[in-house]
Amino acid sequence: MNIAIIGCGYVGSAVAKYWQQKMTLIITATTTTPERVPELNNIAQKVFVTRANHPEAILPVIEHQDCVLISVAGGRKTSYQATYLETAQTISQMIDQTQVKQIIYTSTCSVYGEQNGQLVNEDTPLNPKSENERILAQTEQILLATSNSNRQACILRLGGIYGPGRELVKIYSRVAGQTRPGEGKEPANWIHLDDIVGAIEYARHYHLSGIYNLVDDTNLTNRQVIENTCQVHNLPPVTWDSSQPSNRNYNAKVSNAKIKAAGYKFIHPVIKF
Repeated sequence: MNIAIIGCGYVGSAVAKYWQQKMTLIITATTTTPERVPELNNIAQKVFVTRANHPEAILPVIEHQDCVLISVAGGRKTSYQATYLETAQTISQMIDQTQVKQIIYTSTCSVYGEQNGQLVNEDTPLNPKSENERILAQTEQILLATSNSNRQACILRLGGIYGPGRELVKIYSRVAGQTRPGEGKEPANWIHLDDIVGAIEYARHYHLSGIYNLVDDTNLTNRQVIENTCQVHNLPPVTWDSSQPSNRNYNAKVSNAKIKAAGYKFIHPVIKF
């Protein structure tokens, strides 16, 4: 099977390393950073340096693929519009010129927006708070629309990502001992890198189609996660200032029932501090 990974950052590279172990999979990877080509040559048979929102550049990447994983990430140098929406639009325009049978896209639970901390599932109407969240919601819809009788599109809405090199202590050591705005009551919704890789492979192998939330079973607030991390790693505690509005970009308790009902078993069902 031929697979293209559009965006080989933290998640895409981990998936490429996993898929490299499967001798029947031939991996093509993309990066926007020429300096990363030698590294990616170790985990992919072919590497393209390109942005995925350029039609003439992306067609050679995807035209002979069976499956395309889109795992792009916004950065300081590119807008959400260019990184996400234009990538989806470009792939949608080009996809009928290819033999692609499956698209998997790593989205984010932040598309749920303001839900007042209530439990949400894949059928819950989205309520994006920012323009970036609206762009991410549009991106999902464009990619879902590529699905037809010969091609499936699977959207995985990821919680906060942590794992090797991105441990919770590394994330929260920057705010230890400081004052945070709000009360920290928003649901946390984290997912370990191992389960992102595992769920992507599960979606590929079992041809999942549609939208699936990907968060672990831990039912903690943002405040509880920060407090537990600080306690476990002997960091100075964080204080909270309820007179200031929270800077959390979404407020929803995300259900993972659908992907578990589809048969996926979590590697790390409970958060690892």
